[in-house]
Amino acid sequence: MTRDRYGDDVLATGGGHRSRVREVALRPGLTVEVSTDGFVGQVTGATARTVTLRDRRGRERTFELHPGAFFVDDVPATLMPPTPRPPATDEPRITPSGSFALPGAPARVARGSRIFVEGKHDAELVEKVWGDDLRVEGLVVEYLEGIDDLADVVRRFGPSVDRRLGVLVDHLVPGTKEARIAAAVSGPHVLVTGHPFVDVWAAVKPSVVGVAAWPEVPRGEDWKTGVCRELGVEAPWQLWQRILASVSRYTDLEVGLVGAVEELIDFCTEPG
Repeated sequence: MTRDRYGDDVLATGGGHRSRVREVALRPGLTVEVSTDGFVGQVTGATARTVTLRDRRGRERTFELHPGAFFVDDVPATLMPPTPRPPATDEPRITPSGSFALPGAPARVARGSRIFVEGKHDAELVEKVWGDDLRVEGLVVEYLEGIDDLADVVRRFGPSVDRRLGVLVDHLVPGTKEARIAAAVSGPHVLVTGHPFVDVWAAVKPSVVGVAAWPEVPRGEDWKTGVCRELGVEAPWQLWQRILASVSRYTDLEVGLVGAVEELIDFCTEPG
């Protein structure tokens, strides 16, 4: 016959019995008695809802994990199922830029050096791919809303050996207005790099966005407006959200943009 520690109800509250029920974490080898029939065995397995016990004769039985349905060390107990753990791995995490992540590394205090980009979309794309690297290096990215006044921006910034300035420019190809502006401001503490595409949108591989190629837009028409029209998108902000969401790592970008950004990060973080 089994011992009746509670009477008819193992969860009865009369006489303060329920206060005696404790929670016990399931672990292999734990000796457990089942309150309903007195079966005693050691834990050999468990799920979120059941426990498997093996007695001294080698018999195994599985029971549901009802609250207070067991005894551990002669005390009423609720058996708590094991908490799932993520699989251990020795593989280091790779950031979207292709760098090895530094687990637990705090963001570094911002350097005096800066990277300027032409617009908000450029800044968002750089942050999505190189954000981890920028925080580790303490490097801030700001956007200019165009580079027509870049000479004044550089003058106000006051570049120096410990305060370098990197500038990322769209459509930086020989003979263009962008190339002339870049040549005018470049110096030992200022580096201007860029990609050959008319807009940073086009530096995202079209296949990533789900199109065969970026549409041809007539000369003189706003490029983003023309692309949206050709792709049947109502507003540029809608298409940009789609583009940005499609990018997950540096391989989704054209090599011209990747190389330009990496060069700026190196320039702004190397010792003076």
